[in-house]
Amino acid sequence: MKKYSLPLPAAGLGKEPRPHKVLALAAGLAAGAALALAGPASPAAHAASGTLGTAAADSGRYFGTAVAAGKLGDSTYSTILDREFNMITPENEMKWDTTEPSRGNFNFGPADQIVGHAVAHGQRMRGHTLVWHSQLPGWVGSIRDANTLRSVMDNHITTEMSHFKGRIYAWDVVNEAFADGGSGQHRSSVFQDVLGNGFIEEAFRTARNADPSAKLCYNDYNIENWTDAKTQGVYSMVRDFKSRGVPIDCVGFQSHFGTGGPPASFQTTLSNFAALGVDVQITELDIAQAPASAYANTVRACMNVARCTGITVWGIRDSDSWRTGENPLLFDAGGNKKPAYDAALSALGGSTGNPGGIVTGTVYSLVDVAAGRALDVPGGQTANGTPLQVWDSHGGANQQWRASQNSDGSYTLTNVGSGRVLDEPGGQTGNGTRMEIWDANGGANQHWRATRNGDGSYTLTNVASGRALEVPAGQNGNGSPVQIWDSNGGANQHWTLT
Repeated sequence: MKKYSLPLPAAGLGKEPRPHKVLALAAGLAAGAALALAGPASPAAHAASGTLGTAAADSGRYFGTAVAAGKLGDSTYSTILDREFNMITPENEMKWDTTEPSRGNFNFGPADQIVGHAVAHGQRMRGHTLVWHSQLPGWVGSIRDANTLRSVMDNHITTEMSHFKGRIYAWDVVNEAFADGGSGQHRSSVFQDVLGNGFIEEAFRTARNADPSAKLCYNDYNIENWTDAKTQGVYSMVRDFKSRGVPIDCVGFQSHFGTGGPPASFQTTLSNFAALGVDVQITELDIAQAPASAYANTVRACMNVARCTGITVWGIRDSDSWRTGENPLLFDAGGNKKPAYDAALSALGGSTGNPGGIVTGTVYSLVDVAAGRALDVPGGQTANGTPLQVWDSHGGANQQWRASQNSDGSYTLTNVGSGRVLDEPGGQTGNGTRMEIWDANGGANQHWRATRNGDGSYTLTNVASGRALEVPAGQNGNGSPVQIWDSNGGANQHWTLT
């Protein structure tokens, strides 16, 4: 795989070369425009149950991978691709150095090979990438006249998008335009240096004219942590674009993480961008050494944000990864599923014996959707019978709950601070019964069924009473009690697990 030197966008990963990624998540391949822009799954993609693609499709999302045209002849590679993934991103085949190596001379052959494979197997495409400072032919980089560069850029966008029109779900129109570090400003590039700040808007407006049906995305790395200056710079740009009617439909978060996985604020970042009125997508996911919990947390962050429309991993097997020696993907070099695969599938709600999508052994904070506050054991109170409440989330051990799956498919939730479990008092099953903590005893009153809701949250139903965990309607303040009540689908009975 081609490499270029850029700081790796990951929490705790430091800096190292990272590969040029092509077409991030191509979502819309089809024999015609109708197939290309069709819904989340096709009959071919649903041929096998319990796969990443089908599990994601159950919530209207996709699960994709980056693909190299030269590996499609590898039967192990292509078998996994067609079984597991319903979205494809070309690794390098849609980038400028491949598609227009000399001015006005276009080569779409390698990309057409990938698109043709996707069409044949009912997978969608995501185009990556149209305007990027890297993998750029020397003839483009040497242009110093603004009118010439603007004409070249607009022609490249229009010609490539027109070639694939109707077959691409979303395009990464501009890739990695913001600088690393604390400036929050654009990086130096031929486009920035010759055309100025307006080149990004110019690219998006040109792209909309070229293919009005494709979603238009901005894609970048190291924008996953909410407080980082680079994240804030991209956020300000998207907010400005939306306020002025500049056509932007989505933001891609590359998500190249270290062994610790996503930053604690990752879901907040996704939510805040989505609140601007754009879709958010995880576009190039890989995690050093592929810890199961880190993959689960990343997938769960997407599932908890309604406008997070899909996830793409950057490669299929560890041997296909640009991160040599880091084994960051879901399949080993032999094509075998790793523990991270099961964790990702479970977090999607897939059929791994874990229907709620909750990963055994993982510690969560449970936040009530209506109240926006976390399930809390009052500070310093750890005894049996301590009543539960909601309180502003602060990450303390008294707000952390370790999930373990029971033989009946339900879960026991153990509070980290007290070592005691979420408990419905024995024999008390009526509406309004307040929940407490108690020593684990394996009883049905300590078992909770988890059901995924359409907004990515969960309804937690007690096995003994058959009633749902809730914050009483209209009681949203700190210290509000937590009780059980007949399930009614209200936001006060929806809990996000983060």
